[in-house]
Amino acid sequence: MLDAIRWDTDLIRRYDLAGPRYTSYPTAVQFDGQVGTFDLFHALRDSRKALRPLSLYVHVPFCANICYYCACNKVITKDRGRALPYLQRLEQEIQLIACHLDPAQKVEQLHFGGGTPTFLSHDELRQLMAQLRKHFNLLDDDSGDYGIEIDPREADWSTMGLLRELGFNRVSIGLQDLDPAVQRAVNRLQSLEETRAVIDAARTLQFRSINIDLIYGLPKQTPENFARTVDEVIALQPDRLSVFNYAHLPERFMPQRRINSNELPTPAQKLEMLQRTIEQLTAAGYRYIGMDHFALPDDELAIAQEESTLQRNFQGYTTHGHCDLIGLGVSAISQIGDLYCQNNSDLNQYQNTLASAQLATSRGLLCNADDRVRRAVIQQLICTFNLEFADIEQAFNIDFRGYFGDLWPQLQTMADDGLISLDNERINVLPAGRLLVRSVCMVFDAYLQQHNHQRFSRVI
Repeated sequence: MLDAIRWDTDLIRRYDLAGPRYTSYPTAVQFDGQVGTFDLFHALRDSRKALRPLSLYVHVPFCANICYYCACNKVITKDRGRALPYLQRLEQEIQLIACHLDPAQKVEQLHFGGGTPTFLSHDELRQLMAQLRKHFNLLDDDSGDYGIEIDPREADWSTMGLLRELGFNRVSIGLQDLDPAVQRAVNRLQSLEETRAVIDAARTLQFRSINIDLIYGLPKQTPENFARTVDEVIALQPDRLSVFNYAHLPERFMPQRRINSNELPTPAQKLEMLQRTIEQLTAAGYRYIGMDHFALPDDELAIAQEESTLQRNFQGYTTHGHCDLIGLGVSAISQIGDLYCQNNSDLNQYQNTLASAQLATSRGLLCNADDRVRRAVIQQLICTFNLEFADIEQAFNIDFRGYFGDLWPQLQTMADDGLISLDNERINVLPAGRLLVRSVCMVFDAYLQQHNHQRFSRVI
């Protein structure tokens, strides 16, 4: 079992920097317009030849109501009719992508995100899943990892029954905070009863896993009222929890301009919220997986971490990092071998491009040899808190100390400060450094100096 994390306020204050979340390396900030559909077709061909398994991500951008904190790609509308033209183009994209893949490539993982996927009507969800099953090799034995994001205000028992019938076996439930004053401040009124009803339905219908999302750092939050939310969530007994740090970036995300910055908790209060949350979840038996994620010890993520098979991609921590990730829909990102590519983030441009029978790939990146080495290093550190130099040397035919010699002083400083242990054979992220693993990964990021760090959220 991995050692528990240790809270060290002094260490956190020194290393709580702004930096990437490393759902990929290089990060999406590096994407440019030089990557296009030709590169995507080439990568799909390689995937087909290798018969690699697939992970599908489907983006549904629509929401009926705006949440002020949200930084997702979304379209706020009460007009449910706007979904139809989008779904028509999405089905075109499914067909255009699938014809370049082999029917033998199994879809091990499927995820619907948004937006609010259940903005779609039951008939629309049925039609979309029918298209996916027609063109991709979706599993029929419930062994796949098929998840969907749920807003409890947009789902009921019949919705949950439909989702289970369609093959979904995991749900991720947005909750954020249960305090009414906080909910009003971010325009997301959602009762505990609504949330509990969806969870009860998921358990009754034998969904395999339930995840709940929380956010700390929202307006009108205090350590005391957030602790009450965490207690209520623990009582719901989710299999996994994501506890995100709210990054207030109103200059980048227009809805956040509606938040009164004077009502935001202080940095000291945010630290206290996180510390209390960790204590509460640890006492309740949850394991810290990394970044913002916690899971029960018998959850697949916790087991994968124990066995050093946990990986990370654009869907976060995953046990399916060996799959080629195909992103479908506006702004969706694919990772196929060494290619990252992203669809156009503008809904009209996405739809118009597909209307002319062309894929909406707008930017991306093809990893070079150095990217591959650093990606492997960062992946190991952020997923297992441990890096054996021999593994990297064998995989890439390099001498680790020679290759990263210029980074040694920074690593030694981190070792002196107690974040990591460092010798000639390995790096171990120590219990006091695990909350700050992003800071350790940032040492290996060759692109970071080129960026304004304000583009990223803080580590804590």
